[in-house]
Amino acid sequence: MWRSRFLRGTACLSQGAGHCSPCKPSQLPPWRYLSVYQPCFHPTLQYSLRAQTWYSFESKLRPIVALHFCRTLRKDAKSSIDFSLHPLTVTDIKQYLRSKEIPFHDGYSCLHAPSIFLELAPEGSGRENYSLYIDKTTGQFLCKETLVEGSWEDLQDCIEVMLNEGQAYISPNVLLGFPESLEEQEEREMELREVQRIWSSSVPFSDLQEEEAQLVKTMFQIGKLTNATLKKFGVRFFKPTKSLVFPWFSGRDLSLRGVKLLSAATNDDRRVVYTEATVPKLSNYHNLFGLPLIGWKDVEVVLTGRELDSMAVSQATGLPSLALPRGVSCLPPVLLPYLEQFKKVTLWLGGDMRSWEASKIFSRKLGLKRCSLVRPGEFQPCPSEALSQGRNLARIIKASIPAAHKSIVSFKQLREDVYGELANVEQVAGIQWSRFPELNRILKGHRKGELTVFTGPTGSGKTTFISECALDLCMQGVNTLWGSFEINNVRLAKIMLTQFAKQRLEENLDQYDMWADKFEDLPLYFMTFHGQQNIKTVLDTMQHAVYLYDISHVIIDNLQFMMGQENLSLDKFAVQDHIIGVFRKFATNSSCHVTLIIHPRKEEDDKELQTASIFGTAKASQEADNVLILQEKKLVTCPGRRSLQVAKNRFDGDVGIFPLEFNKASLTFSAPVKGKQKLRQVKVDKNNSGEEIKETEPKEIKETEPKEKSNKALKPAKVKTSRTVKGSAAGKEAADGEGNNQ
Repeated sequence: MWRSRFLRGTACLSQGAGHCSPCKPSQLPPWRYLSVYQPCFHPTLQYSLRAQTWYSFESKLRPIVALHFCRTLRKDAKSSIDFSLHPLTVTDIKQYLRSKEIPFHDGYSCLHAPSIFLELAPEGSGRENYSLYIDKTTGQFLCKETLVEGSWEDLQDCIEVMLNEGQAYISPNVLLGFPESLEEQEEREMELREVQRIWSSSVPFSDLQEEEAQLVKTMFQIGKLTNATLKKFGVRFFKPTKSLVFPWFSGRDLSLRGVKLLSAATNDDRRVVYTEATVPKLSNYHNLFGLPLIGWKDVEVVLTGRELDSMAVSQATGLPSLALPRGVSCLPPVLLPYLEQFKKVTLWLGGDMRSWEASKIFSRKLGLKRCSLVRPGEFQPCPSEALSQGRNLARIIKASIPAAHKSIVSFKQLREDVYGELANVEQVAGIQWSRFPELNRILKGHRKGELTVFTGPTGSGKTTFISECALDLCMQGVNTLWGSFEINNVRLAKIMLTQFAKQRLEENLDQYDMWADKFEDLPLYFMTFHGQQNIKTVLDTMQHAVYLYDISHVIIDNLQFMMGQENLSLDKFAVQDHIIGVFRKFATNSSCHVTLIIHPRKEEDDKELQTASIFGTAKASQEADNVLILQEKKLVTCPGRRSLQVAKNRFDGDVGIFPLEFNKASLTFSAPVKGKQKLRQVKVDKNNSGEEIKETEPKEIKETEPKEKSNKALKPAKVKTSRTVKGSAAGKEAADGEGNNQ
């Protein structure tokens, strides 16, 4: 309906448009620009029809046309991910282009087609006009000549209108920006002024005194980088904050679009710590550092994770080198069209295991066949360190290994991987939790590619605990996707914001904006599903999020809600086994950690849950790499009645249990303060003489008190403390515990 409405009211788009004032739909003039631009966050978008005034890029934000019926995205689309039953595929894109007789050819991650925003080159001129790049996964397009970009739906609209009007091309000003409020305009203008202020106040290294320049280079450990290299890349020094300034120049007209500031400081251990800040904010900072230096004939490039590494590669080897704007955390798909011209891409993102894992993930986006990876090691550190150590960077790049691998390999191909895991034990263990040190002691860390099954009694706080656990990792840079099917996203975000601030914001509303601004900068995204969903729909959304945002941790809360729309004629246990197998395969193939919450079977209140208590067959515990159980003593009301049990740990076999205390004000869990132990309540029972034994009040026993004195006061029951069971002893202790319970 909306498309036909556009077509009926749209005339020649290739001609210039005059100014007009807002008017009613019936009074619209016969000419106007088509306003259909929206950020592409998903193939399927939510539409709405409403009156709106749009603005043109060319007119410097002066109102050009009042287009009263247009599609718009909700403003929170960045952090919420939706999907339809019919996701866009590359086959759909190709079929549509063929139906419109638009030529194209396959690229590595994009389809290349003639730009409909440029005038066709004369026949026989030999000039190719394949400057329109269409992402094979999302359909998002970019014209590199005019920098016009938009979603697949936007491109379809433009093609339909162009063909309907019999035009050969469309003016590049046809796609108009998302309407900005006054606050957004002021914020953007303030950012531009800040960029210009920093850039104009910064000093080129050639203008610094020799001693001062050498001191700055020593501070940032770039003594081997020459002033000529720094000038070539446009790097300056900002004296007020003692920061290096890396510019973001537009690839079209070399206009300054943003800056990144790198600062150095020493911590309490006298170690140098580097911090980065970008203007505009990181989510809008899409700078491939070094892009203006790339020639159209270059077919080979080295991708690095830092600007300093990129300059080191360029100086030492002379090869084209680019630095990713977000390092190893994310490769935004919007940058892929700028990398299509290269036939060989070498990824040298750093010298640690996290960089190595990111290299393998990014190579899938870029195309495995053209990518090669530099394996980190003692003699192959990050490029800037290699330059400082006097190593041969060209030889290291030449020794890079292909990203694509065969189905069958020998130990010769695995030898370096095995050595890397042995030499980097702490990095292989994964990212450490800062709020749960006991979890680090048992699980060792959070690792990609694993499946964690988490269960606990109804109402015990499973969602609250796992949200804090995921928030802890997200605060350390782990890109996280939440799929909450039990509670809506607003309530979940409220819980996580309270945990983030560690206080009740209801009582401190004056601090809400401050904490909300910090929380908004986290790499956290939410699926818009609620209630029962089909597993295929959820899986497609997860795959899309991994491609767009390089998601490395997905939480599904919970499994039972996905079983409602499956084939009711099938056995529910068979359906559950199928879903678990799908998530297991997704975690492995996508190198993404999946945390799956499953409700347990109904157990008696006085019995602790076990691995066998997980609802369904044994497949859940068999496929899982980790099994976590939130234990709760329902007959106890004193603090310390909850504990977390690690029942399975495939990484090194350590299992164990440790107590948790819930802070209702901040909605957080934490280990209890050491030095105090809580006594269990004793159930009311009758002895052989028929006398009742009443419940005892929980009391604290301090470690400083003599043991004999405490025993005289009250004979305590067994106190459960944090314990860890190593390797094969885990099974023996678990068996003994079951025997004692019986």
